[in-house]
Amino acid sequence: MSNHRSRRSFIAHAAVGFSTLALSRLAQAQPAPKPALVEHAVAAPVGIEVNARPIPHFEPRDRARTRFGSLDYRSGLVLTSPHRGFGGLSGFRFLDSKGERFLAMSDQGTWFTGRIRYSGRSMTGLDDVEAAPVLNAEGRPITEKRLWYDTEALARDGDLVYVGLERVNQIMRFDFSKGGTRARGEVLPTPAAVRKLPYNKGLEALVFVPKGQPLAGTLIALSEGGFDADGNLIGFLIGGPTPGQFSIRRTDQQLISDAVLLPSGDLLILERKFSWFTGVDIRIRAIPLKSIAPGALVDGPVLFKADLGHEIDNMEGIDAHVTADGETVLTLVSDDNFSMLQRTLLLQFALVE
Repeated sequence: MSNHRSRRSFIAHAAVGFSTLALSRLAQAQPAPKPALVEHAVAAPVGIEVNARPIPHFEPRDRARTRFGSLDYRSGLVLTSPHRGFGGLSGFRFLDSKGERFLAMSDQGTWFTGRIRYSGRSMTGLDDVEAAPVLNAEGRPITEKRLWYDTEALARDGDLVYVGLERVNQIMRFDFSKGGTRARGEVLPTPAAVRKLPYNKGLEALVFVPKGQPLAGTLIALSEGGFDADGNLIGFLIGGPTPGQFSIRRTDQQLISDAVLLPSGDLLILERKFSWFTGVDIRIRAIPLKSIAPGALVDGPVLFKADLGHEIDNMEGIDAHVTADGETVLTLVSDDNFSMLQRTLLLQFALVE
């Protein structure tokens, strides 16, 4: 292994370790920050510059390799910006069927919109990026209210956008037909068990089930680290034909970071774990949507695994689109925790059947 590679691996391990430790200690040792301390939130919509550096190889040690489990690596970008509010990306959803226009969200109450630029199959950069505050029902940034800043989960149903706030374990709904990211959010009623999820391991993933799928009209809400009596991860079916609670079998100490529903009916769950010895591992599991029901314990095969020997970071967002050629493409985004030692990554893979 080259000195450059060794140094990069050390920095990556240290970055995740320091950031994880810092966040954990901050959550345990301090009261929730006042709105003024949400330092990376934006107060008003603003266009920002985002620079992109390509990631030509997902596994630098084997540059000829493109296949990783059931995924084929297409391209990746390291994203940076002179705007101090850029980063912390914890949710990502496409706004079109082409995989170009996107809606992303930081975990400090900020929307990001823009367009991915391509050259053939490869991403080359971002255009027309705007940052805007997430607004409450009164039209004020949600970060002005104590604890209402940790926006971790994102789902879409056409013009309706759902946001999960982890620290308070609440869900907000926005009608983007009323001004896009200027829309005001309303708080949705949720089961009492949702609000009892752990303070910093609560709502982490939201998926809306469209017409034509089992559970159509249901908002699926997944916890990062809320456990049932048997130590499995808790999920909720909100609204729809059969509301209730279910469990996802937990294996290999993984925790949920996001999810996306494919047209095929598979719910892909993005998971991660951290160890001081091995750093960060991520994986993607496929859960058949038809297996999910109130009281069910669901599981599914692992499609993809990666660690710090690959070009990953703190991967927190996943979405999918289908190309004109019928290829299913997964897009993953990382949360850099606004740390100079971590990176904001945008990665794309084709799902190989």
